[in-house]
Amino acid sequence: MVRIRLRRVGGKGQPSYRVVATDKESPRDGRFLEILGFYNPRTEPATIQLHEDRVYDWMSKGAQPSESVVKIFRSCGLTERFERYKKGEALEVLLEEAASAEAARNISQKTTRVVSGGKAKKAKSAE
Repeated sequence: MVRIRLRRVGGKGQPSYRVVATDKESPRDGRFLEILGFYNPRTEPATIQLHEDRVYDWMSKGAQPSESVVKIFRSCGLTERFERYKKGEALEVLLEEAASAEAARNISQKTTRVVSGGKAKKAKSAE
């Protein structure tokens, strides 16, 4: 059985995740079939980048998302778009809608890294 789940990447104490399609029996950071996206919970707002056409393809073939991936899919609206895809709506329309939703979601207060005294601190930019 194929699962869509998170694969941890990033350094110690700095987790970020890849959304991957993998065999259910594979270890968390082990072999996978395909990378479907990226998720970084440490940014504000969390960075979510998904290849929705590939996610639709895997889910239509029977791949099951894990609980954490379902939450990510809901937060970016992919679950609702997939339901519309199953009912017959055109893939191009859904992908355009996803692109505009991602652009709107990522427009928020940007943060930049300011280095002072050898330590990195978060500071709000003047935009």
